[in-house]
Amino acid sequence: MKFKNILQSRFGGLIIFSFIFIALSILIRTVLLITDFQNTDLNFLRFIEIYSIGLFYDLVTISYFIIPFTFYLLLVPDKIFNSRIHRWISYAFFVFSIGILVFSGIGEWFFWEEFSVRYNFIAVDYLVYTHEVISNIRESYPMPIIIAGMLLVSAGIFALIKKRFDATFTSKSRFVSRLTTFLILCMFPLLAFYTINKSSAQITGNSYSNQLAHNGIYQIFSAFRNNELNYKSFYQSIDDKEAFTNLRKLIKTSNSEFTSDDIFDVTRKITYPGNDKKYNVMLITVESLSASFFTQFGGKDNVTPNMDTIAQKSLLFTNFYATGTRTVRGMEAMTLSLPPTPGFSIVKRPKNEGLFTLGSVLKSKGYNSNFIYAGYGYFDNMNYFFGNNGYNVVDRKDFTDNEVTFENAWGVCDEDLFAKASQVADSSYKEGKPFHNFIMTTSNHRPYTYPDSKIDIPSHTGRNGAVKYTDFAIAKFLREAKDHEWFNNTIFVIVADHCASSAGKTSLPVNKYHIPLIIYAPHIIQPSENNTLASQIDFAPTIMGLLNMDYTSKFFGKDILFENPNRALIGTYQKIGLLQDDQLLVQLPIKQTESYKISGEQQNAEPINSDELKDAITYYQTASYLFHHEKYSFSE
Repeated sequence: MKFKNILQSRFGGLIIFSFIFIALSILIRTVLLITDFQNTDLNFLRFIEIYSIGLFYDLVTISYFIIPFTFYLLLVPDKIFNSRIHRWISYAFFVFSIGILVFSGIGEWFFWEEFSVRYNFIAVDYLVYTHEVISNIRESYPMPIIIAGMLLVSAGIFALIKKRFDATFTSKSRFVSRLTTFLILCMFPLLAFYTINKSSAQITGNSYSNQLAHNGIYQIFSAFRNNELNYKSFYQSIDDKEAFTNLRKLIKTSNSEFTSDDIFDVTRKITYPGNDKKYNVMLITVESLSASFFTQFGGKDNVTPNMDTIAQKSLLFTNFYATGTRTVRGMEAMTLSLPPTPGFSIVKRPKNEGLFTLGSVLKSKGYNSNFIYAGYGYFDNMNYFFGNNGYNVVDRKDFTDNEVTFENAWGVCDEDLFAKASQVADSSYKEGKPFHNFIMTTSNHRPYTYPDSKIDIPSHTGRNGAVKYTDFAIAKFLREAKDHEWFNNTIFVIVADHCASSAGKTSLPVNKYHIPLIIYAPHIIQPSENNTLASQIDFAPTIMGLLNMDYTSKFFGKDILFENPNRALIGTYQKIGLLQDDQLLVQLPIKQTESYKISGEQQNAEPINSDELKDAITYYQTASYLFHHEKYSFSE
């Protein structure tokens, strides 16, 4: 059947829509390319690769999308198809579909502006938590103008193609000819399904170029399908016994003894000389607090003046890294002390109850362990995870009206959050129990709104203002905490969940994982700097070391102050890395590996070291094994 005949047949509307989809996809790709032009290392060959592979993904995406409509057009009789009411229903659905495409394109531009990637796991998360996301969008962007523009563009596109679209409703067809067209249209998505893989758009070592070669709508459905990646199916692996034998060497310290000869059991008895020190632990986890905001680490905007001063009076870890790019990854690492296994964070996975967490360990030592969140903790499954792993949960629903002076889509402002944390601490003190409060802030999050007249940057003007407001609120909290009886016996920790941006030219840009770790306790800890290479999985063991507590451990991390980890584990939901000294080894799906030498912000590819590869495989393979075999549980 000639293409012209298909265009004039009842399938013509689908073909027209497909052309519109591809044109809009190319337009979106071009806008995103212009937005980050300086980061793409663009040359003529790279340009051709981006657009040719991008066109392939566009064709794959639209071919999947039209499958149900090809079935419908195959089966519907001419009498119904050519009727007036069917035509008007088709008009409405066609315009609506164009509107969805335009809206998706606008949304993808905003998503790229925030994360510098096409739609991915984060977008899937946002589709689940509609209340927070819709409120955030309304507070962040001029939605009436955007919607009006979207409707105008959709109507304009439909006006341009209406005459051609109308012609499809006058066609007559036999079932056999429709079946031929149907089979042709179904052939491409069928071939694509069996041939396309995760590396098809990996055209270069430049992450921005690879992202541009993707299609955003394809990516979001791919994220739905691959929300957890089986380690052995997608990554290089070794024999489990060999992996656990190596793990025992990697996590062994001079003050630990394994409690079992079972090679698959990582349980150790950790001992410290002297008596326990039941200090309170007030953990302030700050949303998106990159180290680069601090003057200490080269920040130029003076948005952390108070934390800069606090850092000088604290134990400051200068070479500390986030394990991931999402809040739940930071939570996972700091509570579980586990490497960031591929796929969703364990915080969001099934069967995540009764795990071995810092909260459970401290609770068994007589502590009140509390998770205190500014928003509604059902978001990202936080309440369920913390509530079933040793923590009492305090979230937005526990704030009375008179305790809230300001809030936005994500929760109450940091000042209100810290005031609540002080109340919770007071309650524990009155009970005569030490406490561990895991506080999670939200102010440094779009729409970047906070109470007026607190700092010299107006609310709703960008991230710098939100960071400076959080800095102000932390200083106020610590100042007021001095008036509480528990202050002198409390260790205050300031740390980030992840960096403000994780996008870079390479698979895992190490500088985009660098975060501050500040431990402030003027009556307990002398100010100093620690330059040890470590990551968030080392947080829990380090806290236990500061408390000088003997305990039974399954933690993968090490007490930074007792024994140098000299490694950091970092990752995204697909790419997982091991950083040792100035070497980064990255594992990718489809059993690929990359190795880089780090020099400042530069990452230069180099040959893979077999010992480093074995260690990287060991960390991630065993972490996945323990979780999936339910061997990372807590028992007193």
